[in-house]
Amino acid sequence: MRKATRQQTRAHNKRLVLRTIYQEPQTSRADVARSTGLTRTTISHIVAELIAEGLIEETGRGPSEGGKPPVLLNVVTGSRNLIGVDLANSRFRGAVLDLRGNFIERITMPIHDQNGERALEQVVQLVDSLLEASQGPVLGIGIGTPGLVDAREGIVRQAVNLEWRDLPLRRLLQERYDLPVHVSNDSHAAALGEYAFGQKRQIANLIVIKVGRGTSAGIVLNGRLHYGDGSGAGEIGHVRVVDNGKPCLCGQTGCLETVASTRAIIDRARSIVRKNPSSQLHHFISSPEEITTDTILQAFKSGDEEIRQLVIDIGRYLGIAVAYLVGALNIQHIFIAGSMARFGDVLVDTIRHEMRQRVMSLLSAETEVTLSVLGQDIVMLGAASHLLTNELENV
Repeated sequence: MRKATRQQTRAHNKRLVLRTIYQEPQTSRADVARSTGLTRTTISHIVAELIAEGLIEETGRGPSEGGKPPVLLNVVTGSRNLIGVDLANSRFRGAVLDLRGNFIERITMPIHDQNGERALEQVVQLVDSLLEASQGPVLGIGIGTPGLVDAREGIVRQAVNLEWRDLPLRRLLQERYDLPVHVSNDSHAAALGEYAFGQKRQIANLIVIKVGRGTSAGIVLNGRLHYGDGSGAGEIGHVRVVDNGKPCLCGQTGCLETVASTRAIIDRARSIVRKNPSSQLHHFISSPEEITTDTILQAFKSGDEEIRQLVIDIGRYLGIAVAYLVGALNIQHIFIAGSMARFGDVLVDTIRHEMRQRVMSLLSAETEVTLSVLGQDIVMLGAASHLLTNELENV
């Protein structure tokens, strides 16, 4: 192994100090020295440099332990902005966030089922708008996209919903904006968002199942995102669950995504409208083509039994997927996210019930399946967290 250069050592120490102050707000120089093992002289030099760069600040004095009260340090939340982008729905979403994940600006862009090159053009338009809305220096851009993603290289290997294959998304955006760009699968990003900002943040092991235009899972093991050998861990949406089922965009038939996704529920709701003149859906649309998840949710809340049954059917299929994940990984905290999560307790209760019918009772009793509290922000938060984790050393 090569010995680190002086410059590399200094960069490493600076990153270590900044991370420590970020993770332990209102900490002192002595606390940082104890946590990092660096000398107090090194800490003093690095802290002075970070203060000069506007990244940290002194926030007052802490309680005395017998001597002079320590000066407390904290990261300046607004010193850098993060761009987080979610490309996994029928609308592209993006946000400008501060270093603590607080939202400064949100922008939503309908894509009208545009794929391929046109979808890429809309990504650029969205990022252009977000950078224009930023109120300070931008640390970089985090992207959560559907499909198989080589996160290390930033290449979208295959995104069937966007008709992207081997798209060097990170390189294209870095060349345009001259900023660090980090690209991850949307469910992987969602898992990072839940880990960093969720109701039970910093749980060592968790799974987020994101059900929207596509269906997939993000897995955190021992506090680290699990990619799998080929970056495809969690691609449960493209596992066959129905023999002789409907064709899937991936080229297979009967995939989970064909029966448990927003596309699946919209297709079935359109069939209901055409066959049943008494459906509650007729109160919210004038033609089947106008049906969206929003109108389906309205009919569901109005008490439409057929729509309720659709949600239950989707919950059953998802429950099967959850059962296999529990049996394989024995992870006890599973969160449901994405557009379908808006159907709430009916969906989650069905998932729990189906899971319990298919897993050892001891395992199922210890497994908690709940809705994520992060709503539609989960992927943007996760993309920003991914960016922050990788770029704190470069501020």
